[in-house]
Amino acid sequence: MGILGIRREDKSRWERRAPMSPDQVELLRQAGIEVLVESSQHRIFDDDAYSRNGRGVVQGLEKADVILGIKEVPVARLLPGKVYVFFSHTIKGQAHNMPMLRHMMDLGCTLIDYERIVDDKGRRLVFFGYHAGVAGMIDTLWLLGRRLREAGIETPLADVKQAFGYSDAQEACEAVSRAGQEIVRNGLPSSLVPLVVGFAGYGNVSRGAQHVLSHLPVKELSPEELPGLFSAGSNADAGTLYKVVFKEQHQAERSDGGLFVLDDYYKNPQNYRGIFEKWVPYLSALVNCIYWDTRYPKLLTRAFLRQLHLQNRLRMQVVGDITCDIDGSIEMTTEATSQDSPALRFDPAANTVTREVSGTGVGILAVDNLPAELPRDATRHFGDSLKPYMGALASLDPSVPFDRVKMPSELRKAVIVWNGRLTPEYQYIEKHLGMRP
Repeated sequence: MGILGIRREDKSRWERRAPMSPDQVELLRQAGIEVLVESSQHRIFDDDAYSRNGRGVVQGLEKADVILGIKEVPVARLLPGKVYVFFSHTIKGQAHNMPMLRHMMDLGCTLIDYERIVDDKGRRLVFFGYHAGVAGMIDTLWLLGRRLREAGIETPLADVKQAFGYSDAQEACEAVSRAGQEIVRNGLPSSLVPLVVGFAGYGNVSRGAQHVLSHLPVKELSPEELPGLFSAGSNADAGTLYKVVFKEQHQAERSDGGLFVLDDYYKNPQNYRGIFEKWVPYLSALVNCIYWDTRYPKLLTRAFLRQLHLQNRLRMQVVGDITCDIDGSIEMTTEATSQDSPALRFDPAANTVTREVSGTGVGILAVDNLPAELPRDATRHFGDSLKPYMGALASLDPSVPFDRVKMPSELRKAVIVWNGRLTPEYQYIEKHLGMRP
C-alpha cells in the first residue's frame, strides 16, 4: 500500500480548498492508509486539523507515492516518478499547461485527471461543479444587486455579498432568503417586473445555482411560456422572480428543419444551428452552466446584444458565466476574472468589454475558480465523491505496464500519462506537445 500525499495549493491566494477534509483523511488512516498532508498556512482547514498525534503534516511530499491536489502543479514543484491526481486542464491540448505535462513525462510521472473520472455514460463522478453553481449564483445575485444600485434602482439584492463573504453556503443562502422576504413584502421596482433568470443547462452546476435561487420567491416557467409573461394582460408579479431552464433543444435546432434528437446533436453538432437568441430579449439575467466547445453554437454574441440594444429590447442586466470558457458560449467573456475584481462589462453601444464594471451594458461574472469561494463545503463534498477511489489510488503501481495494471475502469479512463508516457486514449495530445510519435 502506497503513501498518499495532499499537496498545498499555490496557484492563487483565493485557492483554499483541499481534495479531502481532516475527518475524511482520518477515516483513511483508520483504514490503514498512510496519508501525509503538506503544511499550509492558507488552507481552509489548518495543519492541526490534519495532524494525528502531532504527526502526518510535513513540509514536503517526497515520501508520498500518490500526490493529490486541486489545481495544476507548478513545473518547479513536480517530483520524479510520482503519481499525481489533480485537474490538469490538458485534455484539450491547452497551450498554457503543455510545459507542465511535458515535464511530468520527462520525470516519469503518472497523471490522473479528476475531470476524466466518469461513468459509462461519460458523466463526471468526482467534481466541484455543484459548488461552482452555488458560488456562481450567489455572486451573480451580488452583481445584479450592485449594477441595479449603480443605475439608481434599489433592491434587496444589493445586500447580498459575494460568496466568500460568508462562512459557508448555509449562511449565504440565509442572506439570500432575507432578501427574498423583502421582495415578498415590498415587491421589486416596476421597471424590473417581470425579473426573469434563465439557466442554460441542467446538470450539477445548474442544480447548485438553482438551489441558491430557490431561497428567493421564484416561479418556474418553461421557455415556451416566456412570451405570455410579457403579453398584454399578463399577471407578472412584483413579488416574484421567474426562473426558466433551457435545455439543448432550446439552444439549437437542425439546420434542415428536422426533428431535434439529443444524441445526434452531441454526435453531429455541425448539422445544427443556434436558436438561443430568440429567448434572450425576455431575460434579466442568464446563468451559464453548460459544457461547451467550438463545435456547438454560442449562446450570446456581441452582434446580437448590440442589435437588441439598438432596438431598445435589451433587458439583460447580468450574465453569470459559471462555465467561463474564454471567447466561448458567452462571446463577451474575453478573460477570466478573480474574486477581488470578478466582473467584466460589455458595452453594446461601443462594442467593448472592460473591467470598468460601472456604466451601461451587461455585467459578466467570469470567475474561473468559483468553488474556492466556499472552500469548506466544496472540500467536504469533493472528498465524499473521491472516497470510493482512495483505496485503488493507494494501491497503484506505475511500474506495471498500463495494459496489465488493475484499477477501476473509472480511474483507468482518467489516466492521461502512465509512467511518463501518454496512454492510448490521450495519444492525440502529442501534437500539442510538439513531440514525435
